[in-house]
Amino acid sequence: MRRITSRLGALAAATLLAATVQTGQAGAAVEAAYFKMRDITRAEFTVKITGPAAIQDAREIVESGENKILVGRIVKRQADYNPNWSFHLDPANIQFTEAAIEVCDATTPYVEDHLDEAGGAFLPGLYWCPWTGRLTEEVPAP
Repeated sequence: MRRITSRLGALAAATLLAATVQTGQAGAAVEAAYFKMRDITRAEFTVKITGPAAIQDAREIVESGENKILVGRIVKRQADYNPNWSFHLDPANIQFTEAAIEVCDATTPYVEDHLDEAGGAFLPGLYWCPWTGRLTEEVPAP
């Protein structure tokens, strides 16, 4: 019974996260911007963002130093702009929030070490919201 309850909780969390994340329109030409994120482990992760509103939000966060939580959907493959990690975030699926549920929180190294488990009970729906992750700067396109 506990396993069923756990799975239902994970499914509900994934559904809640999916409902709050905006995606870009297919085929639309979109500007891209790149940002460095650092978490409590001091690990740095590059985030590519293509949504105009999310890009503006990210720039305001970097400028102000505001502590907003990044929320995005993991893609389980390396990106050329983020070569130190075996995953990246879907650039059209990034948003920022002031609070997020615990089921999507993990440090960058923990995600890397448990990437094969992501999408199940760990990071349901592949949504990641590193609570201690902070955007530190905008960086040039690779």
